[in-house]
Amino acid sequence: MLKKVVLALIMVLPLCVKAQSTNVDKIIAKIDNYYILKSEVESLRARYAKEGQNVSSCEALESMAIQKLLVAKAEIDSVIVENDQIKDQLDARMNQMVTVYGNEKNIVDQFGKSIETLKNEMRSELKEQMTAEKMKGVIYEKVSVTPLEVKKFYESIPKDSLWKVGQKVKLSQIVRLAPLTPELRTDLITKLQDIKRRIQSGEDFGKLAKEYSEDQGSAANGGDLGWSKRGMMVPEFEAAAMSLDTGQISDIVESEYGFHLIQTLAKRGQEYRARHILLMPDYQILSTDEPKRYLDSLRKVIIADTLDWGKMVKLHSQDEFTKDAGGIIANPQTGEAWQTIDVNMEPALYIAVSSLKLGDLSQVVNYRTPQGKTGMRLIKVVDVKKEHVINLEDDYEELRRYTLNIKQNERIEQWFSEALAEVYINIDKEYESCNLFNKK
Repeated sequence: MLKKVVLALIMVLPLCVKAQSTNVDKIIAKIDNYYILKSEVESLRARYAKEGQNVSSCEALESMAIQKLLVAKAEIDSVIVENDQIKDQLDARMNQMVTVYGNEKNIVDQFGKSIETLKNEMRSELKEQMTAEKMKGVIYEKVSVTPLEVKKFYESIPKDSLWKVGQKVKLSQIVRLAPLTPELRTDLITKLQDIKRRIQSGEDFGKLAKEYSEDQGSAANGGDLGWSKRGMMVPEFEAAAMSLDTGQISDIVESEYGFHLIQTLAKRGQEYRARHILLMPDYQILSTDEPKRYLDSLRKVIIADTLDWGKMVKLHSQDEFTKDAGGIIANPQTGEAWQTIDVNMEPALYIAVSSLKLGDLSQVVNYRTPQGKTGMRLIKVVDVKKEHVINLEDDYEELRRYTLNIKQNERIEQWFSEALAEVYINIDKEYESCNLFNKK
């Protein structure tokens, strides 16, 4: 059971507010200085049940015990997650909740608790998860695979056990974004200039960030983004933040996210700490008529004149993340260029390309960027791998992942054997039959 739990359950342990127990609770496991309550095990089982997964009490307990063991050993080995990293992740999680529930008021209504209370409850759970993940990273850091090992793994598979790999495609896109109207641009800049004047007149930057900033992740913390290294932020933001003296406030800065008012709080070497107030255009009200006309015309020209697609991507696409890489749409699961056209795709993308063959262009379709901008896109199937039996030449990356997974399994099994000798573990008699950690 240990491999299954380590590689599956512990990786996806949900982060949410703990459920309240209606029964008398009790401690059922002690891992070094960490405790596991019966209610926590049942709460974890309930979370998985909601996702259609049937997880036994033993599996739930072992997944939690593994996480506690990783955290306990991290403490012994001085593996630490910085508070700024926890804060950044907490802000990101809160941002996700705002996306799901619409706004902070809806979150408060849903959970019956203030945002600050929810964040405090989530912080310790998130810290534990991040520490466990960092410890796993330390365990795995020296695990790697060579091409020879991948080849040996492939050759060790009986020929009649080699599986089929479904057809895969490479998709490329040309994106045109809905233009920001001069009126909307002026309105946003004027609002930020107003806010800057209020700060210069003595009002608190943090208070105004909480009131006006549309970066939900940082707004709750007065716009504070924590420490950032060079290259972490978009160039326009970073250039402004690094050029400011400590305490100084920037002019209005425009980036792909919107319009910022930035205050640099501190600097140390190649790092800086800044806070900002972000105002974003309401992309929903922007018209996509212009990008649709543009791409409709471009599509006709490309088809009629058989123009070079790669050159067209570089000349016409406004997606800064893909235009210099041939417009390739990465597989969100693997990060690779190849992906399977099936119902597991993002629905709008699947509808656009499901009937396309090699070399075909899609119709011009609606598109929303990962940053929330609206626009239109034209998609082309630029390469195809037909269904085939897995082999080294076509599927090296997939075989490499399998080989690495085996070696990581072996390494973490070895690590657990060593860690169990160092960390005190006591399991309640009710759960002794679970045989946690495969202990004999």
